[in-house]
Amino acid sequence: MTRSTTATDGRPALRRARRDLWRAVCDRDEHAARQAVFTCLDTGTGAEAVLLDVIAAVQRKVGTEWAADRFTVAQEHAATAIHDRVIAAMAHHVPPPEPRPGAGTVTVACVDGEWHALPARILNEVLRHRGYGTEFLGAQVPTPHLIAHLHQTAPDALALSSSIATRLPDAHTAITAAQAIGVPVLAGGGAFGADGRYARLLGADAWAPDARAAAAVLDARLPRPRTGAVRQTLEDLPHLADQEYTLVWRSKRQLVKNTLGGLETRLPAMRAYSEEQRERTAEDVAHIVDFLAAALYTDDAGLFTGFLTWTGDILQARGVPARVLDPGLALLGEELKDFPRAADFLARGRATLDDRSATPPSPTPSLDT
Repeated sequence: MTRSTTATDGRPALRRARRDLWRAVCDRDEHAARQAVFTCLDTGTGAEAVLLDVIAAVQRKVGTEWAADRFTVAQEHAATAIHDRVIAAMAHHVPPPEPRPGAGTVTVACVDGEWHALPARILNEVLRHRGYGTEFLGAQVPTPHLIAHLHQTAPDALALSSSIATRLPDAHTAITAAQAIGVPVLAGGGAFGADGRYARLLGADAWAPDARAAAAVLDARLPRPRTGAVRQTLEDLPHLADQEYTLVWRSKRQLVKNTLGGLETRLPAMRAYSEEQRERTAEDVAHIVDFLAAALYTDDAGLFTGFLTWTGDILQARGVPARVLDPGLALLGEELKDFPRAADFLARGRATLDDRSATPPSPTPSLDT
């Protein structure tokens, strides 16, 4: 097993590695990125600290730069790909130990529809270096295939990752199905809320905010659920009895179509949009419907208004006022006027945009803090 590592382990080496890795991903230089990481490892810094305090820290910085419109989507994808390949190279440079007797086995997977696999990949490597037997299934694992695999392999736990809250219904299905075959579920990732509220709401056996906390949870052992006990969705979420989530989700395509038609009527400038502009507008409306559906699923208006606040920040960084979202929300409100919860969430969303004042952009966080 690698020597114990903490957030302060090898601090000067970690600071230097973060700076060098940041320069490398900005230059899209995979060789320099690998060298930055290997040099840090060769100073005696543990693999866990490099994974979490160097690679994960730089990846967060990449996300911040994209949100501030200082990185393009392509640059963000390139940086993520470099990090993924550097992590793979680490396994040859500093191989993880053999599985520790009694540590247990963990399957690490992303929720169906979740493409952001790097956080789960990092968790998998942290657990391997702590002596766990792990199996990493990667991004977007279809739930039926995940459950069939768990049934065959019977791990001690499933670590389920999701970054986007629109995948929460799929996460719920995976959680209850895994528990029904006796596999406890540790949930993690931004989709489950900064405080884990959605993990608890959906009945996960545990939640962790980061990889170190996840390892601590697994060290304490998660008890196996009783097999064969299939928990029905309404047992966790009785508010779904009103069918609003189901009806909104099933009518998503029509909602988007009707909203686009209404926008063309109310905003004549849209009639001159190019095909690409129309497609982007349709995508934006579809995202709004997706997050509205997720908010209805969890019965949490804050999930929806939080999405609008985040979207407003993204738009502001690109020189677009957040108020451009309001006409679409108004039209959706008219479409869903007979759905009390949906109408209320949309009204709260519009109020959030009304109350949102222009704020100066936050300073870019330092990699040395």
